[in-house]
Amino acid sequence: MTIAHEIPALGGISDVGRHGDAPAVVLPDRVLSHRDLDALVEDRARLLGPVRRLVLVECAPELEPLVTYLAALRGGHPALLVPARSQGAAPGAADRSWDRMLASYRPDVVLRRAPGGSWDLDEVRPGTAHDLHPDLALLLGTSGSTGTPKLVRLSHRNLHANAAAIAAYLGLDGDSRAATTLPLQYCYGLSVVNSHLLVGGSLWLTGASVVDPGFWDDFARAGATSFAGVPYTFDLLAASGADWAATPGLRHVTQAGGRLAPDRVRELGLHAEDRGVDFFVMYGQTEATARMAYLPPHLAATRPSCVGVPIDGGEFRIEDGELVYTGPNVMLGYAHEPADLALGATLTELRTGDLAVQHDDGLYEIVGRANRIAKLFGTRLDLDHAELLLAEDSTDARVVADADALHVFVRQDTEPDRVGQLVRAEHCLPPHAVRVHRVDTFPVTAHGKPDRAALVELAAGDLGVEPGVEPGAEPADVTSAFAGVFGDVAPGDSFTSLRGDSLCYVELYVRLERVLGEVPADWPTLTVAELSARSPRKRRWYALLETPIVLRAVAICLIVAGHTDIVNILGGAHVLLIVLGYNITRFALDRPTAKARATATLAAARDIAIPCTLWVTGVVLVSGWYTWPTAVYLNGLLHPDHWTVNWRLWFLESAIWSLLALALVSALPPVDRLLRRDPFPVALAVLGAGLALRFAAHRDDVLAVYSVPGTAWLVALGWVVATARTTRPRVLVSLLVPLTLVGYFHHQPTRAAIVVAGAWLLLWVPRIPVPRFLQGAVALVASASLYIYLTHWQVYVPLKYEHPWLAFAASMTLGLTTYAAWTAGRRAVLRGAARGCAGLRGARGRGHQPGTSARRDRLDDQGAVTTAA
Repeated sequence: MTIAHEIPALGGISDVGRHGDAPAVVLPDRVLSHRDLDALVEDRARLLGPVRRLVLVECAPELEPLVTYLAALRGGHPALLVPARSQGAAPGAADRSWDRMLASYRPDVVLRRAPGGSWDLDEVRPGTAHDLHPDLALLLGTSGSTGTPKLVRLSHRNLHANAAAIAAYLGLDGDSRAATTLPLQYCYGLSVVNSHLLVGGSLWLTGASVVDPGFWDDFARAGATSFAGVPYTFDLLAASGADWAATPGLRHVTQAGGRLAPDRVRELGLHAEDRGVDFFVMYGQTEATARMAYLPPHLAATRPSCVGVPIDGGEFRIEDGELVYTGPNVMLGYAHEPADLALGATLTELRTGDLAVQHDDGLYEIVGRANRIAKLFGTRLDLDHAELLLAEDSTDARVVADADALHVFVRQDTEPDRVGQLVRAEHCLPPHAVRVHRVDTFPVTAHGKPDRAALVELAAGDLGVEPGVEPGAEPADVTSAFAGVFGDVAPGDSFTSLRGDSLCYVELYVRLERVLGEVPADWPTLTVAELSARSPRKRRWYALLETPIVLRAVAICLIVAGHTDIVNILGGAHVLLIVLGYNITRFALDRPTAKARATATLAAARDIAIPCTLWVTGVVLVSGWYTWPTAVYLNGLLHPDHWTVNWRLWFLESAIWSLLALALVSALPPVDRLLRRDPFPVALAVLGAGLALRFAAHRDDVLAVYSVPGTAWLVALGWVVATARTTRPRVLVSLLVPLTLVGYFHHQPTRAAIVVAGAWLLLWVPRIPVPRFLQGAVALVASASLYIYLTHWQVYVPLKYEHPWLAFAASMTLGLTTYAAWTAGRRAVLRGAARGCAGLRGARGRGHQPGTSARRDRLDDQGAVTTAA
């Protein structure tokens, strides 16, 4: 079933002047035309200036925030919308949101309400402190989390496409007038503003509640034709007894922001239909600007359980039960810190987290929430279904779960023993696994949605639960998996924000795989809370390990086995160079600014060089095996023409000098600008330069495939593979890889095939199944691969002729032991440094700010580290 609408060709949302003298804003004392509003917006845009700046807007249903928001859009200034602060009252969530946003994102211009009620536009600095991507237009807090620094990045295209689609299916025109019944900083409330102004409609700016005395009389006098509500809005209306559908002039009502029970949808739809009002049920997320789907009003009575059809320009598909959305309104991505404001689009589709089905008539129905599935004692529980069953028993309840129990929240007048017995019997749970809590009211977010995060905190508070786990313990949940690697962590932390590196990447990945059963591809950017919300999958006989991890383990085993004459399969070290380029992309070259890329890449080179230099220097001093040029990675330059034992460490020279070159190239201003648009062509160009260097330094001897000029191109190839993220580039690279190896390995087709296979696996196979009993061993060998390569030369030579397997085992053991010792020592030094820094600050009287810890100091000092073999 497809319902199509014609989306007219419209100007920008802020281009309100084109609608002339038509009403635009209805205020208590006057009505502004679009021409009047345009003049105010133009004046405000001139105040904001010609340099793009980050503009924070305190939102309220008043003229000044609206004008500043539109002026920011017109001037190309990214706007950060935050809720209004408390006025003369105790600090609340909005005030904490303000403090965190100001501290985290350092806006250049701030619109705020002064104590007397007037509005001040404060210029924090004359220019900007930020690198702002050209496409960035708007920053919004995710639904239900307005106090968190994690923001949704939206473009002008996102805003226009979604506003136009909404205007089309609602049939908005110049006579449409919306009441501002939802906050401006809430994507749903903002979409009402955008869609109406886009088509020349108007807004009744009111901060009154739908249940305030006289609201509906004022609604009619203002000439309003629509209002928007979340489920809580309609609960309030039902409790007040107001016959909202009978209000003169009301044309349509929209509902989103959470699921209404099908019976309520049917009831509201029929009530609206009886009064000649259209009732639209809509579905969306902040990450999709606002709307993704709507249910046509005539289906509210017959298909009330469905969210309907995609909006114009959008498409759904269902993948493993999850609803996935594509369309021009999909966000650019998230922002976790100011540096992220320089990013362009980091995704092309939105995984909604909702479980859905599509019916034969084309309508979509949400049947659950992926993160609302809990697993307790081997039983999978649908928490929404649990609430529904209690509702059928006339019990209003909210259900959440942690790793140990199902927590049921009921009102004070409910008998908890009866509820507990009902839940245990229905879900076959033992008595200790169901805990019933009585509350006066169910917490809701600022947008009127159930605040399940608050319920989880209440449950933890009631039980005295303390987060954390002893380092090294088998993780019981996502938090303990992170804690075992990083120590103290918060729900908003992620591997990326904690500045994780490849030394802990593999360890944390394996821990998460044990907890979740399957680790999502974007797990490094997901927070502890987001990963915790994912439904664990059934543990299978195999574990899915990321391909770079498996390749590192297999390659180093082939290298050592080849050197000890157990097998003769060459090419492992060259595959490791491709893996190095692939990993350095993920850990460094994908960063948004030139400084961040260079810093992370140089840190990776540093963290290869330091342990290797210490080891090689020790060998030089003790045995004289190597010479000093080897310890400073200049053997290829100073001894280019003959093979000696010093050439055995050619891989380290190639890795370090290639990383230094990438750090320099990626920081060049012209390259930086190109990388912000699309890194794939840049990586291809660098690969071309690497191949040109290889051919320019062409040599026919055995050293051709070991010198830095002859191998650096492989690191660039890894960069190309990592940036080929869609099918066409991957096909191109698949064809390119074997061409680059023509004539490279003289008369060694098997060696070339190994390298081609490694590159193809990185391109097309994100994860490789490994028997679960081997999972830990594979991960450990991959983590220690650099140290195995570095140290095995001093072990296998005396043993390989008579005892090849002993030589192999001894080489692996020394490398693993060295890795363990280095990692433990490094972490101890960093923790000691963090404690010292914390103590120093305490002695100076500054101390930690609330919510920080010694862990933060450690990570600030640590930076990015090894991404090598």
